[in-house]
Amino acid sequence: MRYFKLLFFIFLFIFLEANDSRLCKTCHPKIYSEYQDSMHFKSTIKKDKIHNIMWQKHPLKQKNDYKCAMCHDPKVKGKLDSGVDCISCHKIKDIKEHTKANINIYEETPKTFYSKDINNRDKKITYHKSSSFFGLFSKVVGSPYHDIDYTNKNYYNGRMCMGCHSHLQNSLGFTICQTPKSGASNIKQNCITCHMPKVSGSATTIKQTKTHAYHGFLGAYNKPNLLSKYININITKSSNGFSVVIKNLTPHPLFTQPLRAVILNVEVKDKDKIVYKKQIEFIKIIGKDSKATLPAFANSIIKDTMIKANESRVVNFDYKLKDNQKVVATLGFYIINPKSADKLGVKDKKLTDFIELKKVTF
Repeated sequence: MRYFKLLFFIFLFIFLEANDSRLCKTCHPKIYSEYQDSMHFKSTIKKDKIHNIMWQKHPLKQKNDYKCAMCHDPKVKGKLDSGVDCISCHKIKDIKEHTKANINIYEETPKTFYSKDINNRDKKITYHKSSSFFGLFSKVVGSPYHDIDYTNKNYYNGRMCMGCHSHLQNSLGFTICQTPKSGASNIKQNCITCHMPKVSGSATTIKQTKTHAYHGFLGAYNKPNLLSKYININITKSSNGFSVVIKNLTPHPLFTQPLRAVILNVEVKDKDKIVYKKQIEFIKIIGKDSKATLPAFANSIIKDTMIKANESRVVNFDYKLKDNQKVVATLGFYIINPKSADKLGVKDKKLTDFIELKKVTF
C-alpha cells in the first residue's frame, strides 16, 4: 500500500509539473492565493470578459485560429485553460524580439525554474542538505520539487515580462499597444518592482522569509490604488484661475491599453457647496478611416491624449478662486471606456464603474 501511494505521488508530480502549476501551492500557498486573484490567472477567454468579447469579434475566430494563446493561454493546445501560470513565467529563459510581437523562449531542462534573489544572483541552487559543526546542525537548501536558477538577468531588470507586454501589431501592421523598453532595463525600478512589490509573508513553507514578491500583479484589475504612489498631483493658484499638474512617474503611458479611459474630476467647493466642476478625459482611441474600431481592424491612432511616460501634464482652469474656497482633484479611470462599453454591450460594474486612483485637496 505504501509503495502504491509513493508511485501515485510520483506520477502526480510528473503530471502536474509538466502541465500546470497546481503543485506549486504546496510550498507557496501565500503566493498561489495571490496569483488566483491576478489577471495572469484570469487571462483566458473563459475568465476575461473583455478578452472574450474581442475574440468573438476577431476575424480569426471563424478559422478558430487562436493566436492570442501565445500570451493569454500558453497551454491552450493542451485544453487546460490554465492562463498564464507559474510555470509559464518561471520557465522564461529569454525574449526573442520581433516586429509583430515578441516571443518567449522557454527553458527546456526539466525542473529548472528561474527566479530573482538579490543575495543569490550568481547562484544556481539544487536541493540538498548541508551540515555544520560535525553534523550537529543541518539545514535544507533549495526545493525538492525543482532547481532554482537566480542568474538570469531578465528577472532583475523586468525584461522577462516583455515577451508578452512589449507590443502587439495586428494583421495590418498597426501597433495596438506598446510598452517602452525603458520600463524593463533598470534594476532599481521596472515592471517587477512596481507591479510585484515586496509584501509581508513567507515566499515558501520550506524556508521562512519575512517578505515575498506580490503575485497578484498590481494593475487596473487588482489593487490599482497601490500604484497611486507613481502619480503626483499638485494644484496651484494663479491670478486668473488655477492649474492641476499630473506627474506620471512611470516609464510608460499612464495606461497602455486603448480601452482604458483616465478621468480627472475637479470640483471647487465653497464650504460644502459645489460651485464649479469640470471633467477632463485622457484617452487613446485607435481606429480606421477616422472612426474607432476594434483592435483587429485598426490602422491608425484617431486620438491620443493619454498622459505619456514621465510626463507632467498641466491642466488649466479659468475659474478664479475666492478666499476660503477649496479645490478637490480626483484622478481615476475606467477599465473600459464607457462609450466602448455601451457599443460592446459590457454591463459588468467591475469593468464599467469609475475607479479612484488619487485625490488631492487644495
